[in-house]
Amino acid sequence: MPARTTRREARERAVKEFTASLDRVIPADESVPLRGRTLRDWEDQVEELIRQTAPTLLEERAALDDNARVEPGGIGNCPHCSWGRVYLEKRETKPGVLGPHGEVVLPMQHCRCRSCGGSFSPPGA
Repeated sequence: MPARTTRREARERAVKEFTASLDRVIPADESVPLRGRTLRDWEDQVEELIRQTAPTLLEERAALDDNARVEPGGIGNCPHCSWGRVYLEKRETKPGVLGPHGEVVLPMQHCRCRSCGGSFSPPGA
């Protein structure tokens, strides 16, 4: 059950997202004025940075998990009829999960039973 990405790729995407968000709060260019005048304005900017970067971090962390992808043959039995004739479908959906800091998109694999035709997500994925 391999991960969907490498640590290097995950870190690069997270750093890129954080840097882009940080540049909106504290621009690197000294000639660009800082936004906001009050603590409340600054708190709102930091919350926006969190809302923009947290989903990326969660998506990348999920992609690094050993259970992120199920390989054919490691599926097990059908939960509907307990038959062992199950195959991994080629299609993959990307449902959004709403977290405290925004939507996190996690790819999901699907299995189908050759016996009863039931569809389900592989265990542990």
